[in-house]
Amino acid sequence: MEQQIKIRCKNTKKTLNISIGSTLSEIFSLTGLKMEYGPITARVNNKVEGMHFRVYKPKDIEFLDLHDASAMRAYTRTLFFILNKAAHELWPECTVVIDIPVSNGYFVDIRGKGDGNAITPDDMHAVEKRMHQIIEADLPIHRHETTTEEAVNMFRESRSFSKVKLLEDYGALYTTYYDIDGYVDYYYGSLLTSTGQIHLFGLEYYFDGLLLRIPSLQDPSKLGAFMRQDKMFEIFKEHHRWQSILGLRTVGDLNQAIREGRTNTMIQLSEALQEKKIAQIADEIARRPGVKMVLIAGPSSSGKTTTCKRLSVQLGVNGIHPIGISLDDYFLDRDKTPKDENGDYDFEHLHALNIPLLNDQMNALFRGEEVELPRYNFQKGCSEQSGRKLRLKGKEVLVVEGIHALNPELTAQIPDEQIYRIYASALTTILLDNHNYIPTTDNRLLRRIIRDYKYRGVSAQETIRRWPSVRKGEARWIFPYQENADAMFNSAMLFELAVIKQQAEPLLEQVPERCVEYAEAYRLRKFLSYIKPISEEQIPPTSLLREFLGGSSFHY
Repeated sequence: MEQQIKIRCKNTKKTLNISIGSTLSEIFSLTGLKMEYGPITARVNNKVEGMHFRVYKPKDIEFLDLHDASAMRAYTRTLFFILNKAAHELWPECTVVIDIPVSNGYFVDIRGKGDGNAITPDDMHAVEKRMHQIIEADLPIHRHETTTEEAVNMFRESRSFSKVKLLEDYGALYTTYYDIDGYVDYYYGSLLTSTGQIHLFGLEYYFDGLLLRIPSLQDPSKLGAFMRQDKMFEIFKEHHRWQSILGLRTVGDLNQAIREGRTNTMIQLSEALQEKKIAQIADEIARRPGVKMVLIAGPSSSGKTTTCKRLSVQLGVNGIHPIGISLDDYFLDRDKTPKDENGDYDFEHLHALNIPLLNDQMNALFRGEEVELPRYNFQKGCSEQSGRKLRLKGKEVLVVEGIHALNPELTAQIPDEQIYRIYASALTTILLDNHNYIPTTDNRLLRRIIRDYKYRGVSAQETIRRWPSVRKGEARWIFPYQENADAMFNSAMLFELAVIKQQAEPLLEQVPERCVEYAEAYRLRKFLSYIKPISEEQIPPTSLLREFLGGSSFHY
């Protein structure tokens, strides 16, 4: 008689007896659950596992569909796998790089396809057709575990050198890899169990490569809305040029540079490139004598505050005197603040700000008049007189930072020629390897975990719990207006993850296994484990990273 173990299904709130060694797919079939877009993955004792996973001990299990972010990641990784297989069947010697998230999809760079030419629209259609054939064939996706030494040798033979570099430094004794009909690849997270589980994707010709589009998290029956992001794409390309200067394309390259003692040079060049970019933005503002206001927007933990301070220094170099204005002082009285769907005050709503007052005061200043700036009393929830009177003189320019700064409604009554708009974000461009990108949101989340703990006394668990709400606000109030910027600034440092891991890992380890946030903490710890550390002592006091790590020479 087969040995039985008990599992608790959190979806049904029932306990099941299952055969020891059953896969999550087999267990799901016993639950009676119906999921239109799943199951894709499951939380097993609050750790996300693929449906290949076998259970040998009693567990708590929650099955996830495509409305869950971790399940969508598994779906997306499987699409990457299928695209890679299709491309290598068409052009066996090609190199495929799953590159940057842009336009609500992923840019795919395919090089070396044999004829010496860049990818064409016809090539795109060929890849798309082959992907559909692989999906329609409903091929099983096999999960294998082998020694890391054997995996490294296997990928060296297939000339997948970015994976060789990554795995050689990883330090794990065993490595998991996957195959579809003999085509093998490595992914640092779980995949689906068969190609037929992919129900929707899009593929388009985009600049000199392809754009792979995925279903919407809100409505998996539809693709995520296409957003043209030409300026954002150019910023990513700019950082690729910086990566060429530093010789850092993947985490394997980063680890090699650290191991070879090139850390100081890497940090100095990265900081210099970033400072040069800020100086170029300041120079551009100086070339526009009509500019009276600089607006800086960006999502959470994008380094807006330090960007603002460093830009102010560079404006000073150009003979411009910056005057800081806080949008927080233009909040409406609490009783006039909009409420969200739960009846709570929505302080991220654009109309939580007194927009008419802001426009009236800014235009008065630009006419040379004196105004008394407001001050918001957050304890009382009301606007007060500040006693701070201001009149612009000579080469003085207002510098305003806030999440709504690029929203045209915020400054609708101010002439465009008097405004210079900057979008700042942390756009991670370094890859784990050619087929495993690092989400830009992970970079910002790690920054926020460190900052919230250090300066606000908030635990990593609480920061992770709040993060979906933060992201929802960004999607509504920030991301739609990115392309309104006159300049974009990428605050991510190419070496950054190697520095912040030392402060982030202990905080992530404090997240209890019993809470649902453990799954995200575990995922972040896992990807950080691929990266060798750099001591923060090597980071200069003017670095943007000091906004989060502490030890900055700027006052916040």
